[in-house]
Amino acid sequence: MKKIVILGSTGSIGRQTLDIVRAFPGEFDVVGLAAGNNLDLLQQQMAEFNPSHVCCIKPLDSLPDGVSFTPMVDMVALEHVDQVMVATMGSVGLLPTLSALKHGKSVALSNKEPIVMAGSIIKDYEKKYGGEVLPVDSEPSAIWQCLRGEDNPIQRLMITASGGPFRTTPLEELAHVTPEKALKHPTWQMGRKITIDSATLMNKAFEVIETHWLFSVPWDRIEVVVHPQSTIHSMVEFADGSIKAQLGPPDMRLPIQYALFYPHRLPNEMIPKFDTSIAHSLTFEPLDMDRYPCFGLAVEAGRRGGTFPAVLSAADEIAVNAFLEGKIPFTGIYEVVEQVLAQHDPSPGRDAEEVLDADRWATALASKIAG
Repeated sequence: MKKIVILGSTGSIGRQTLDIVRAFPGEFDVVGLAAGNNLDLLQQQMAEFNPSHVCCIKPLDSLPDGVSFTPMVDMVALEHVDQVMVATMGSVGLLPTLSALKHGKSVALSNKEPIVMAGSIIKDYEKKYGGEVLPVDSEPSAIWQCLRGEDNPIQRLMITASGGPFRTTPLEELAHVTPEKALKHPTWQMGRKITIDSATLMNKAFEVIETHWLFSVPWDRIEVVVHPQSTIHSMVEFADGSIKAQLGPPDMRLPIQYALFYPHRLPNEMIPKFDTSIAHSLTFEPLDMDRYPCFGLAVEAGRRGGTFPAVLSAADEIAVNAFLEGKIPFTGIYEVVEQVLAQHDPSPGRDAEEVLDADRWATALASKIAG
């Protein structure tokens, strides 16, 4: 029985991870759950899965006998833990990710920000301590699945993007779109932050940075192509021109289950299957950089390295929240992030503290700019 810890258990990925646990009784022992402020749901999860360790931002009034309140960095390091699902939001996942790797754990990483902020540090920890990062994000997971069994040079990695809800909206109207419209993603059901990032394609830029570190592929061999149907989740082109693609309905439970059971694939009726009884169209469009200015800005920050990616991540988080709260327009997300990056005096980002210092600096400045 695999002993697991789930960080972000009350969020979208955390809940779907528990769906997989529920579908395979006897396969998993949930040792720890960590959540934010959704105490009602956390208590329901505790009653169902009986973890011995919990953590949350707002402390619970009381804990059942045998249950300890354990900080995430300590929870992931428990000796008997086999695997950690990191499904938190923002920079909060960085230190637990590093702690898990330092203690040789398998880390199923859904939270993009840790590897965006500190990709080189995470890869160093993998090599030094023997832990491993397993991608859960659907596009990096698709690449990972396509590369399995291959020992051939990679010519190109192609990450697909739906284009979000404003793929065909006239550019002059983007400044006036509402949070309600931006939260209506055409193909995926996700949390609020990642849904807005998908509308700006900041999310896709994060995946480019994530992919660069996960698979050690040069920046100029990673491309993004708009694929509105979200059926192909990513593609790998090899030296001979052959292309492998991973396809399936847009459902996060498949990449979650793949990471939890890697390298095995098990049947699960809960996960929807590709329906061959109906007609399908698969279309591709080049990425319109004018429509998605956040994408180019973010990829350049990733290329520049050092503490720029940490600043990018923090500024985006503040800007997205400001948009959702009605403080800035949709196009203001780019403007806030661009101003923060322009004012940043970078450092090499040699350790977690340096990265988190940059995160704190960017958070403060972006909050001031966004009002």
